[in-house]
Amino acid sequence: MERTLSIVKPDGVRKNIIGEVIGRFEKIGLKVAGLKMASLSKKEAEGFYAVHRNRPFFESLTGFMSSGPVVLMVLSGDDAIRKVREIMGATDPKNAKAGTIRKDFADSIEANIVHGSDGPDTAAFEIPYFFSALEIFE
Repeated sequence: MERTLSIVKPDGVRKNIIGEVIGRFEKIGLKVAGLKMASLSKKEAEGFYAVHRNRPFFESLTGFMSSGPVVLMVLSGDDAIRKVREIMGATDPKNAKAGTIRKDFADSIEANIVHGSDGPDTAAFEIPYFFSALEIFE
């Protein structure tokens, strides 16, 4: 059993596709183990994406992520990280496979609907950034 973090980004919330995103995760056998909506401050977004601090897109990304509410979720299941990455699709929706979340709904590399942990170490940082142990159920 593996856990991962996924976020429906502000563009996904604005497009009113929260249920669609969650449904796609559930259809591939993942369980929602934690779920909440939040509005990230710029500082919280900067802390979450600190690994990208020196990248040219950092300011734009953290501004975008603090531009509106997001839906935070912990997903669990066998091979959860890989499954989430696969159903999300490539970061750039132009390169995403048909039937993926990003191909179907994303507008750009930044406004790409959803975030997912890219590995076990990342998930180990990201999940407790937003969820306490008391907020995760399995």
